[in-house]
Amino acid sequence: VHGRLVHGSIRHTLQWDSHPATLQFDPLLINLTEGLKETRHPYTFISQEGFKELLSVEGAAQKTLPLLPRLIPVLKSALAHSDDEIFRRGLNALVQLSAVVGFWLNGHLKHLLSSLSKRQMSKKFKEQTTEALQKLEQYGGKDSLTIIKAKIPTYSSISS
Repeated sequence: VHGRLVHGSIRHTLQWDSHPATLQFDPLLINLTEGLKETRHPYTFISQEGFKELLSVEGAAQKTLPLLPRLIPVLKSALAHSDDEIFRRGLNALVQLSAVVGFWLNGHLKHLLSSLSKRQMSKKFKEQTTEALQKLEQYGGKDSLTIIKAKIPTYSSISS
């Protein structure tokens, strides 16, 4: 990663060597996505915060779209992980990614939804997965609803 962790008394931050907008997303974004499966500090923090900060820069969508075919399997792996924290990080990353790339994620949704469907059945994650699905529908448009309903028939649309 092109930066370092700055330990604060209340909260940690990432200090980038260069502004994130000037960084090459390939392979950095993919590495940060792989880092979502880490279980030790500071790697967990760096992967989450770095992922979020890269996706928040101007022009992130254009830099992220070509990487989608490589990001999806890594994200799917985090969502399918048995560790609850790793799943939660993967879910948050999926929502962040959807907010940036919008309907471009629709073509990849079917690969990700089986893990969400399984977790939605557990009381522990029902609310979080439902909220994530609503965000996916919101950012992906009405085509995403068709894809979500095909994999998760019990899902209720935000527009209904």
